[in-house]
Amino acid sequence: MNHDTVRQILDLARWAPSGDNTQPWRFEVRAADHIVVHAFDTRRHCLYDFDGQASQLSVGALLETLRIAASALGQAAQIARRNGEPDEFPVFDVRLQPTEAGAAADPLHAAIRERTVQRKPLGTRRIAADDKATLAEAIGPNHRVLWFETGAERLRWAWLAARSAKIRLTIPEAYTVHRDVIAWGARYSDDRIPDQALGAGALSLRSMRWALGSWRRVRRMNRYLGGTLAPRLELDLIPGFRCGAHFAIVSAHEPAGIDDQVAAGAAVQRFWLTATRVGLQLQPQYTPLVFAAYARRGVAFTADRAAMTRANEVRAALEHLLGAQAATAAVFLGRIGHGPAATARSLRLPLDRLQWSPEAMAAIAEKAAHRRDLV
Repeated sequence: MNHDTVRQILDLARWAPSGDNTQPWRFEVRAADHIVVHAFDTRRHCLYDFDGQASQLSVGALLETLRIAASALGQAAQIARRNGEPDEFPVFDVRLQPTEAGAAADPLHAAIRERTVQRKPLGTRRIAADDKATLAEAIGPNHRVLWFETGAERLRWAWLAARSAKIRLTIPEAYTVHRDVIAWGARYSDDRIPDQALGAGALSLRSMRWALGSWRRVRRMNRYLGGTLAPRLELDLIPGFRCGAHFAIVSAHEPAGIDDQVAAGAAVQRFWLTATRVGLQLQPQYTPLVFAAYARRGVAFTADRAAMTRANEVRAALEHLLGAQAATAAVFLGRIGHGPAATARSLRLPLDRLQWSPEAMAAIAEKAAHRRDLV
């Protein structure tokens, strides 16, 4: 095997999903059969990365995507997390070796670039039993899928999403994230979310862009103009009801650390790629898990007391919908259904910009510190 093959593997693997398109990984090619993945999390400046769990989930998706991509190039990837590295900056050694003669590529490789987020309303036709069985099989024996398909169930999950949105739209800790991750006037973006992929109409986008110009504008809109009502209706309630089902991916036990989160990320990516392969569209709905976790752990994630109260309400609602045990073991939530693929989407940084170096990691740390200072 040569370095060109490694580059092809990484060029495909980089299409793994990550929260807000943060791409929390950099690649170091040590040899034609040895890749080092230098990962990082965004817990110190991103409200939605509670204890680094969202980033760790993304890293798990990246590593699973790398395995699948390697299989398409006739290689088997053996991956091990390096001991002694901090959880905020984990390091993974990837060893490649040729697959056995006649071994087939993982069929999910064809869906890696096609997989997108669809935030607009979907069809309400139920997911076929065969497709649900295929999706359940894709995530392996250590995770299970819970389905919520009736109109009443979809409405309850839509209200949960809207309740979570009330929190994120009214606190400054979320404002800084939203301000930084949206690429305005864009259909595609290499490192952010293009506004045309948010699922909002043109009038809503203009309003959002104006409000996110400053935290003072956000507060003014929320106080005097009913600022959260329209976006929650358009981005949470309507699409939350207009789908084939809501689902929860639940671990066999409450995740206990980074290795469990990475394993969950692999299961989530196989689920998502399988959904793409059978013609289904998907939107993650991760924020209820985040706010429920803050409430469960008693973490004061904001000085806004009303938001803290709402987080406890989200925790209680999630436990009611899933059951207390499943709520603590849930690793991913989403809505799924039939419909057209998104016409606007996040792209990925070019592979050359994802190369590891001490200077690159130092720049990432400096950027995180700068974001904290901009609240």
